[in-house]
Amino acid sequence: MRRLALILLSFAAILAATSCADAAVKRYKAVAVKSYTHDDGAYTQGLFFNDGKLYESTGVKGESSFRRVQLGTGEVEKKIDFAKRYFVEGSVMLGGNLYLLTWTNNVAFIYDAETLKFKQAYTFPREGWGLTTDGNSLIASDGSAKLFFMDGKFQTQRTVTVKLDGRKISLLNELEYIDGKIWANVYTSDIILIINPSDGRVEATVDCSDLLPEHLRDERTDVLNGIAFNPEDGKIYLTGKYWKRLFEIKLEELK
Repeated sequence: MRRLALILLSFAAILAATSCADAAVKRYKAVAVKSYTHDDGAYTQGLFFNDGKLYESTGVKGESSFRRVQLGTGEVEKKIDFAKRYFVEGSVMLGGNLYLLTWTNNVAFIYDAETLKFKQAYTFPREGWGLTTDGNSLIASDGSAKLFFMDGKFQTQRTVTVKLDGRKISLLNELEYIDGKIWANVYTSDIILIINPSDGRVEATVDCSDLLPEHLRDERTDVLNGIAFNPEDGKIYLTGKYWKRLFEIKLEELK
C-alpha cells in the first residue's frame, strides 16, 4: 500500500507541476515515426544502442535476461539468462564494460561489452532501477527523486535531486543520456522527463500516452519503460514492459 500511495502521489505531482510549470519547461508529445516488432515476453528494464547495435535488459525473477536485439525483426541475436533469484534492471555499456543493476538483490554485474562474458559482481547499496552514462560516469536511479553519478566500481561521486517547477519527482526509472540531457521514464506514468544533469532541473516533459494503440494491448501489457538513443543517426526509440512494438519517435512541441 505504501508503494502504491507513493506512485499515486508522484503521478499527481507530475500532473500538478506540468499544469502550472514555468514557461521555461517545454512540453512535448511523442509521435511514432516507425514501429518495429518487440518481444512481448520482455519485461523491459534497460534499452540502449552501442556501436549501432540495440541491447535490452529484462526483469522479473525467472525471466531476467540481457540480450542483443535485431532492430528490424525483434529477433534476439545473443542472450544472457540470469538465475531465478535475480531481478535485473537497468543496463549500459561504458569503457569496454557492460554494467547491469538488480532491483532488490543489492548486486551489480560487470560483463565484457564485446564478448558478454562475466567479469565481476559488486555489492550495490540501494535498489537498482535505471542506468545510463554521460560517457564518463554511470548514472543510476533508485526509484526516488535522486540520480546517482558513479564510477566504474559503483561508488557514488555525486547526486542530484530531480525537480519539476520546484517539486521533487520520484519513481525515476529507465534512463537515457541524449544530447547532454538525461531522459527518465517516470514509473507507472506515460511521462518522460528531460533533465539537466548538473542540477536535476526538469527542462521538458514528453507525453507518451498515445504511443501504443489499444489494439496492440492485452491483459499482460504493462507500463512505458525503455528509451534508446542511437548516436549514429540521432534516432530515438521507446517501448514498454511486455509491449508488442518498439517505436522510433519524434517530438512534437505542445503549446
